[in-house]
Amino acid sequence: MYASKTTQVLVGIFAALGIAALAFLSLRLGKVELFTPPSYFIYANFDNVAGLKNGADIEIAGVEVGKVMNIALNNDRARLTMRLDKSVSIDEDAIAAVRTRGIIGDKYIAISPGGSEKNVPAGGTLRQTESSFVLEEAISHLIASPSTGGSQDKNQNQNEGKGSSDSGDLGLGPTKASPSSSPAPPKASPSTK
Repeated sequence: MYASKTTQVLVGIFAALGIAALAFLSLRLGKVELFTPPSYFIYANFDNVAGLKNGADIEIAGVEVGKVMNIALNNDRARLTMRLDKSVSIDEDAIAAVRTRGIIGDKYIAISPGGSEKNVPAGGTLRQTESSFVLEEAISHLIASPSTGGSQDKNQNQNEGKGSSDSGDLGLGPTKASPSSSPAPPKASPSTK
């Protein structure tokens, strides 16, 4: 029982289409670009780019305009090589910032335009950058910062202002002051004329 010639041709066509679909999906999911649009490179130096990876998007006003091509260490700072579309011009006062998509999303570079008339030339460097927010550093600064007061003092101050109420109004209305909690009014001194 051999398959006819037409059946063999049809199976061959479907197999070729399946292989082509797998190749297309692997290139798309791997973010491999076969044809790069006309572009130019600029650089930016950051203090911290934690979580940013090669191939990360570069956006202006939420529109993708390029990709991060390389991240390297240069004089104790992270130096990014960014490929931007040729149609996009970045002014010298622009700010490049590392941002996060969502709460635990991917990192990307957001460029906020500045007010300069001059543009960064191809091969130039953006001067103004904002580094990545690192949650661990923020928590360590919070823990290490000096306390402004104990939590008991804060709770006590909050409770003192509430007073007590016999009517069960949950402290939302006027309250009756208990004699033990309010100080006696000051006595009037006789005036001397």
